Amino acid sequence: MKNKVEILGHYGSDEIIACSAWTSTSRDLNDDKKSRIPKLINDLWSHGHETPFEKGIVHFLVDCDIASHIHLLKHRISSINAESARYKELKEDKYYLPLDIGWNVEMKTASMSWIEQLAEFTEEGNKLYHQCLEELTPILGRKRAKESARFFKTYNSQIQADVMFNMRSFANFLKLRNSPQSQLEIREIASQMLELVKNIDGNPFKETIKAFGY
Repeated sequence: MKNKVEILGHYGSDEIIACSAWTSTSRDLNDDKKSRIPKLINDLWSHGHETPFEKGIVHFLVDCDIASHIHLLKHRISSINAESARYKELKEDKYYLPLDIGWNVEMKTASMSWIEQLAEFTEEGNKLYHQCLEELTPILGRKRAKESARFFKTYNSQIQADVMFNMRSFANFLKLRNSPQSQLEIREIASQMLELVKNIDGNPFKETIKAFGY
């Protein structure tokens, strides 16, 4: 299964961010002040006045491999909840296969051997996960059995995460993860998030995203 992102909602807009900055003088809006919002947004970000951007929020539902989930967790200025193999049995056995591991660089040909081996390895781990959980539950109790069985789950196992950023933290996430130096999988997630925000009806964060350099 591919990693995928869905946008659940958002709060705020360029105008809300601008009004937050204008609180220090006057929040009253007229046509002249509205016309100055694009310049204000750009000036705020380029000069490091980032607090007003916390008034804009984007909210996502992400299905991703555990390795990418760890990257999301490293952004502590985001808000995140996710499926936990400690608290529930992961019954769906979703997993991600990186197709590029099938490319043979020396031969310049595509080989399915590593993809097939990873799929088999993952499926065996899933089988052992459920078997271990079933057999340990009567001995250790279901809570501890789930904690122990989850070690059979591989890094490419997929879980669902509820992720929220304010626009200040979203910019930090994009800078670090929507980058050629970032891991491919988290880079693709960041790219999906960016496109979803750009395509919110009415484009409420148009100037903010532009100020971020996107």
